[in-house]
Amino acid sequence: MLSEPRSGRLASWGNALLGGFVGPDDAALAIVGEDAVHRVEGIPGEAGPVGLTLALGRLRALGATGLRVALPAPGHPLGLSGPPEFNARALEAEEAVVCQGAALGLVPEVYEAGPDGDVHVEVVWHCLPVREAPPADVPSLGEAERELAEALREATEVLTRLDVAGSGPVAEAAVDAYRARAERGREVLAPGYPPRAVRVLELAQRVGLLISVAYGSGHGGAVSASEMGARAVALRPVERTARRAQVAAYNAFVEERERG
Repeated sequence: MLSEPRSGRLASWGNALLGGFVGPDDAALAIVGEDAVHRVEGIPGEAGPVGLTLALGRLRALGATGLRVALPAPGHPLGLSGPPEFNARALEAEEAVVCQGAALGLVPEVYEAGPDGDVHVEVVWHCLPVREAPPADVPSLGEAERELAEALREATEVLTRLDVAGSGPVAEAAVDAYRARAERGREVLAPGYPPRAVRVLELAQRVGLLISVAYGSGHGGAVSASEMGARAVALRPVERTARRAQVAAYNAFVEERERG
């Protein structure tokens, strides 16, 4: 949960492009981020893989007016609407983007090569047919914000009870990584998103930080298999809430436009 999902970057900056808030080159640069290159395979009308700028233009021409995020997990098809073939691929990747206004979805496949510290990352987005139906289990921004406030309290209580809050190298590394990202001034969402979406996503990332700390091994009091199992059971609903909030935040652009 600490790392920004690639589907989130694609949807966020793709929406900013579709809404006229940024230009094609700026959107593509932000989507690629620290990766080497992104390509899109399977775009209708294109014989082979194409770059992000061309792909987003083609999706717009095919009727896409916005992009939604899906972050599914086993037993929780969050943000998906089918068909089964697309859902299965999205579940394997643990993320996907679904077009609003066009029955198409995008699932990333990541290729990595090179030694630690110098990894070359290429991403191929597979464009596939999707079912035009309401996405599964996506809350409104208001619902997500209320749920997150409770989830944050629960996560803190679990960490305290398991004696892992703020202790050990894993916890320290997680906190340092979170602070470093905040200090870089990273844009949480692309231009055009409502401030509430930014607030919800930041809170979801904070909850994700606590989850990462709690799952980290080698520190605190939860060391036995039974204690590790209890930790996972306690945090699973918190993690689910944080993922739901992430999806609500990334999808807020489309929701706002639908409401006019």
